Parts: sequence; C-alpha cells; structure tokens
Amino acid sequence: MNQPISTPLNPAACVWLAEAQSSQRDMLQSLQGLKVQYPNQPLSIIASHRSSRPEIFEFADHYFYEPAEDNSGSSSRWQYVLDQAQQHHVKVLLTGRNSIDYEAQRYLFNKANIRLLTGAQDVQMLQKIDDKFAFIQHCQQHDIPVATGWRFENLRQLHQLFAKHHNQSLCVKPVSGIFAQGFWRLDTGKTLDNSYDSFEHLYFTDNRKINAEQFLIAYAKSEMVQKRPIPMLLMPYLSGQEYSIDVVCERGEVLAAITRHKVGKVQHIGYDEEVMAVVIPLIQAFGCDGIVSVQTKADDAGVHHVLEINSRPSGGIGYTKHCGVDLTQIAFAYWLGWTDKPVLAEVAKQIQPCQVRSIMVSVKLDGVAE
Repeated sequence: MNQPISTPLNPAACVWLAEAQSSQRDMLQSLQGLKVQYPNQPLSIIASHRSSRPEIFEFADHYFYEPAEDNSGSSSRWQYVLDQAQQHHVKVLLTGRNSIDYEAQRYLFNKANIRLLTGAQDVQMLQKIDDKFAFIQHCQQHDIPVATGWRFENLRQLHQLFAKHHNQSLCVKPVSGIFAQGFWRLDTGKTLDNSYDSFEHLYFTDNRKINAEQFLIAYAKSEMVQKRPIPMLLMPYLSGQEYSIDVVCERGEVLAAITRHKVGKVQHIGYDEEVMAVVIPLIQAFGCDGIVSVQTKADDAGVHHVLEINSRPSGGIGYTKHCGVDLTQIAFAYWLGWTDKPVLAEVAKQIQPCQVRSIMVSVKLDGVAE
C-alpha cells in the first residue's frame, strides 16, 4: 500500500512525478510496468500533488502533498520538493506543472545530482513556449512553419486587425492558456457559409465557433476584459487535420516520438513523417528537454503548421502504450541509466499503428474531505 514517506528511501533508483495537468496517473502506471521489465533494478516511484488525489497516488509507491499557494500566489513548492528529493535520493524529477518555478532553480537541482525535466533548459525558453505570440516569433526566426497570429489587448486593436484580415477564415485564442480555453473560430459568413445560424453557435458549443460580430460585441461589453485586459491573438484558421505529438527529447534532440490525430472519437496512433519533419527542427529551436507535447495543424493545401508546444507530457501520453512503444518507459529507462540513448529512427520502426478510443473510468475515493 502506498503511503506518505516517513523515513528516507535508499533505493538504487528513485523517480518523482510532480503535479501535472492530466497525465500523472497514466505515467505512474507505466512506471510501475517498468519494474516488470527490469525486475533486477530496484525502483521507487514518488508522486506529489497539492490536493488529495488517491486515484493518482494509488499508482505511486510513496507520495507527498505539495505546498499550497498563499494569498499572494507564491509558493515554496520548489524548495520543498528539492529538500525531499535530496533526502530520498531522487535521481529524476519530472515537474509537470509549475515548470518555470523549478527551472529558475536548475543550478540547485543539478548540484544535488537530480535530473530535472521541465520541458526546456532555461526560463526564457519556457516563457516563450507559454507566450503564444513570442512562440510564433521564435518559430519564424528559425524558419519553422507556424500558425501565424496578430496580438491584441483592447477593442481598438481588435477592430483594426479585423478590418485588415476579415476576408479570410479566422480564429482567436489567448496568448497564454491551456485546454483550448478562450479559443473560438470566428464565423464571418463570408468564407464559410452565408446562411450561418447564430443560435447554432450557442447550441453546439463543442464546435467552438461564434459569429464574429457577436464576438466583437461581447468583447466590447466585457467587464472582465475592461478590468483585466487579456492579451489575445487573432489568427488565420487552418482547416486541415490537427495532430498531437508526444515527444521524448534531450537538450533539443528528439529521442522518441509518436504522432496521433483524432477522427470523431477515435485516436489514430502512429508515426507521420511529414508531421515529424516540422516537429524535429521545432524541438531543436526551443532546446526542449524532457517529455513535451506538440500540436500541429494542416492548411487547405495539407501543409503542416505548428500550433504550440506544451512543456509537459500530454493528457494522452498513455495512449502510446497501445502501439507497442510506451514513451514513459522509454524515457525513464534511459534517464535512469538502464538503457542506451534512444534513437528516433529505431523507435519509429517499433511503432505499430493502431486506433484507440478513450473511455471513462471511475474511482472510489475513501476518506476524502469535501
């Protein structure tokens, strides 16, 4: 039974997965499977989260509760994690969330001989990854095909941009954000279908489509925007297939990767060479380090453009195990020194393309306070 740690661990190998958005449980499960593959390699697996999450902790050998933020939004999380990691002889730490806080202290983790995995190698790059406008500019400087965008922070700027670009398919999204929060396609009635129905946009919200004029009105009347301006991007909408790519990388080099795209409710898992031709130089340009996820989308001509990098594993990284290549296991076996450095071309040969449907799983929570 897993439990909070009371005495220092001293295994031959100890890894720690800190709080993550949605992949932590699946990755911990994969790490438990790593013990089966390498029965002669002692391994202890630590997980941490700021909340009581027994459905996550059940796949860890031991767990910690991370310090909560105070009223100012600051936290001593990194210091707490570093102290505990040193005490329990952690070799590899994957940060998940809060990567910038950890990255700012990389020197101290290196000094403690802890392999810190934040998704990049310095704070500046993590900030560029998080800021979608800075991300676009960095891609353009390195000749990487990227979905372009024009930044706006107020109604006047939005009107100016819309007047200039309204004759093409458009969308909007925040400069910084996750889970598609704030993303909307703008229906102008000119580039798609002149007989559009505004109520349809409210009824089928999963389509994330809104009448452009109504978006402008809502933005103009928003008290939230007036009180706290939200930097956003107006962007050409790319109509082609979107891909998610899970990537194991080290200091800008892709060691292993799996591409997937969704058709209806089904995820198609494999290795798309055309998509990877965009991803490989992207990872190099940002010096990515750890396990990251990339989103790309094709235009009308089928040319792939980068949408973003997430400096952490995707929520769907667990799907990779179905194609015969478990990226979590490949990554940690290497970082623990159990295997040689993975070679992308060799890993790609092992991938068996497949289709995956995700299902909902329920977990009973005992003793969790409301």
